[in-house]
Amino acid sequence: MLLGGLGAATRFVVDGEVRRRWSTPVPTLVVNVTGSLLLGLVAGAALRTELPVLLVLAATTGFCGGFTTFSTAMIDTVRLVQDRRFALAVLSSLGTVVLTVAAVACGIAVASL
Repeated sequence: MLLGGLGAATRFVVDGEVRRRWSTPVPTLVVNVTGSLLLGLVAGAALRTELPVLLVLAATTGFCGGFTTFSTAMIDTVRLVQDRRFALAVLSSLGTVVLTVAAVACGIAVASL
């Protein structure tokens, strides 16, 4: 629970910093891709080594779960549709799925080196 709170607090800071430079949906995308990369790194390390299960769960479910936010990405997409920014809404929703899956795969690959 502690790491989930730390992940959420980290998301708040990162989102705020990115939002100072870019508008929706970039801040949420940055958070989700970064969190997915970290998730892949931890998962890859867990596959290669004998990390304690509780540590892996705390890092993945706790920190990464608190840090990433799929629901906010979908709210961003709905808001873009409401603002009639249809192309950006499609790009945001598809980009979120493609980039987060790619980030997890990259994290696992890097951890496997």
